Amino acid sequence: MSHPRACQEQKHPLGEVDLSMQRLRVLPPAVLSNPALESLDLDRNKLRTIPGISKLGNLKKLILSKNEIVDFPSEIQSLVCLEKLQLNQNQIRVIPEGIFSHLPRLKHLRLNNNRLGALPKDLAACQGSLQYLNISNNLFRTFPQPVLHLTHLQELHVQNNALRQLPKELFQGQSLKIFKAKGNPLREPPGEVCAGGIQQIQNYFKELQHGLGQEDKRVKTMFLGASLAGKSSICNSLRQGETKLVPREERTVGIEISEFQIEDFKFLFWDFAGQLEYYTTHHVFITPRALVILVINLHMYQTNDETFKELVGFWINNLAMRVPSSVVLPVGTHVDCCQEEEVEEKRCHIMAKIAAMLRERKSNLTHLINNLEGSEEPELYMDQWERLKEMESCTLSILNLVAVNCRDPRDIKKLEAALLEHVRNEELFPEVVRVLPPVYRQVEAAIIDISQSEEVGNHGMMDLQYLHSKLSQCQDLSMLGRELLQDILRYLHRVGLLVWYEEIKHLRSTVFLQPTFLITVFKLLVRYRLVQQLQSISVDTLIGERATIRDRDNWVWTFQSKAMLCHQAVRALVKQQLCSEGMQDVFEEIMGHRPHRGRGKLFSLLEHFELCLEVRHIKALNPQASEFVPGKLWETTRAQDESWYLFPTYLNQSEEVSEVWGGDHPEDLHIRAYFSPEIPEGFFHRFLVKACSFYSTHWVAKATCLLTWNGKPLLIKENNQRAYSYLELRCRKPAGRTGFQSAWDFLVAVVLMIQRLAEEWPGLHLCMKTPCPTVACPAELTWPDMDGTNPMMKEDIKTCGTCGHQFGTELLLPTEHLKRVTLGQQKGAH
Repeated sequence: MSHPRACQEQKHPLGEVDLSMQRLRVLPPAVLSNPALESLDLDRNKLRTIPGISKLGNLKKLILSKNEIVDFPSEIQSLVCLEKLQLNQNQIRVIPEGIFSHLPRLKHLRLNNNRLGALPKDLAACQGSLQYLNISNNLFRTFPQPVLHLTHLQELHVQNNALRQLPKELFQGQSLKIFKAKGNPLREPPGEVCAGGIQQIQNYFKELQHGLGQEDKRVKTMFLGASLAGKSSICNSLRQGETKLVPREERTVGIEISEFQIEDFKFLFWDFAGQLEYYTTHHVFITPRALVILVINLHMYQTNDETFKELVGFWINNLAMRVPSSVVLPVGTHVDCCQEEEVEEKRCHIMAKIAAMLRERKSNLTHLINNLEGSEEPELYMDQWERLKEMESCTLSILNLVAVNCRDPRDIKKLEAALLEHVRNEELFPEVVRVLPPVYRQVEAAIIDISQSEEVGNHGMMDLQYLHSKLSQCQDLSMLGRELLQDILRYLHRVGLLVWYEEIKHLRSTVFLQPTFLITVFKLLVRYRLVQQLQSISVDTLIGERATIRDRDNWVWTFQSKAMLCHQAVRALVKQQLCSEGMQDVFEEIMGHRPHRGRGKLFSLLEHFELCLEVRHIKALNPQASEFVPGKLWETTRAQDESWYLFPTYLNQSEEVSEVWGGDHPEDLHIRAYFSPEIPEGFFHRFLVKACSFYSTHWVAKATCLLTWNGKPLLIKENNQRAYSYLELRCRKPAGRTGFQSAWDFLVAVVLMIQRLAEEWPGLHLCMKTPCPTVACPAELTWPDMDGTNPMMKEDIKTCGTCGHQFGTELLLPTEHLKRVTLGQQKGAH
């Protein structure tokens, strides 16, 4: 059982031994016979026990993560010099008393991803040393009290447990610098407060001392569904307490927001437009911990696969990827146009098809998990396995479909009663009740009054400093500090009552008191029938923007052929639409004054959410210049000074990318990023903006993109078919062996962009594979975890298990440590 790295002569004792990923079931005797050992890495093995570990009395660092340990190893108490202990990603349920009292030097402890529901009392014995503790992804329902005694703790992770309340004592000291609690059903303080960081949590508890906390029962309710399903009619009927049909010509454009109260529960209604063009911006506002009402037109619904996919399946699938733990209430409308037995037949069909979708999703996840467990080296895929297991535990809660006739007040009351019944269910909505300091409610009420006053226009935009001064004039808020106001604004932003993007430099000083205006800003350029909007720009607007009818025709042609708009066209389009909605007074603020082209609020938003890309035009040299002096800037013409913006959503197929690429070659470095269940709507377009913002030399089309870095071309193609969704990446094979590292650095940098973007879809699985280079061979090599700490492959030659051909590993994947990848390339892109 000995290992070459451990079998060293005793006269040269090793201070550090790495036995990770060796499939060990017992500890090698050679390791246990080295008492001078200070660091032992046993990551990703098959260990269940570690008998004899007590012999290593000088051990300072012990890594036992990603093994099969169920019972906490009691011998660890003998490692009195231990400073770092990692036991994460095992199956530990209980830690016995008497272990940590013998570890006075322990600084770093990882216990995340186990089955713990409590911590031993003697953990408090590490109060003078422990600085880092991670207990996330366990089963804690109450906060473990021993942690409160760790007075030197600087970083604490408790994400994804079942905590309802955090103790204020945790935040009264000065040592804690980093605290993460996302994924807990917190009521006090609410999760939206915790997301603001330690300072906001401290301020929250400070304000609670000044008065009793007030319970706030609020539910964000999102209405989704295909166009003309009846979403707006249901919204209005619930809000007004009577049947209120919305005419076809008044259907939702973008998103509409309103508030409604049933007894002591407040419902914040978000009515999303059904056209696919608007879905590109929906992801910005579709958030977890919300009630989703999926509205289905039963009159249009037919009991076949195609109709189900269009009216129901599309929305369920995207919710499962974006907010996989959501509660979904299907609501069938237009029942007055159907026979009674027809309604029941369609209801049963919809519920059965949704259940089948969820079963298929679970089956696919199980299949992926089994594939990793059954691979030759399952220890290489532990992170991917853990991610899949987390996804397996997150399932949409689908409630029974409620069929309503929007013309019948009794049906509206029936729906209202169903909503109330569901939100009162703490199993479904554990976070529906939040405990807030009185000042939070006071500021919210004052902001509502200000937003409805004549002083504030329909846009609801207000300077942050001016808002502070207005609030300070209120009777109960005269002592409101700026820091506390910002805390409350962060909270109100996260619950969806207003919008404040403090992370966007050009918007930090602006508060959108009415989120509906933000929707208006988005729909100026990301909307249904945008070409017709361009064509309808009036002559008066053109004259005001110093343009002609001919210019307008050119704008339309360029947009239809290249999905691009120049700055002048955007100004004219925005001015026309703002004037039509009576908001011309904010035009310059939205678009930016002429000396500061493109730096208005509109493009700050569009670029932040990766909806458009400013295209950098190379300026032509000025032929009239007097001379060209080496070392000085060359004089350029001013004719091409205008900014252009690319909107990937509107791209059409183009042959240009294929022509520049020159066709695929069999020897290309070739990898695929597989998405399960599919590539999310709008994902590839957002990736285009992200990648092209960083790699300035590029060519784009609807489903393809060609990037160039240091003269190397890299082709990315989208293939989005059911059960076969992937992005294909191709790079030319380097001429010599020395060029492989540079080529793989380019590929991996793009892969990391894809992975980071995919993190915004928690229910999405992403897997990297390299197809076998043999022509017609269907085999693919699955990439190991990209954790940046281990080589991706040990051998130099890899044999295909299907066709038997052998290939140099550098043809298939990066062979160096991924931490060597120049991630500095990526910083500018993020």
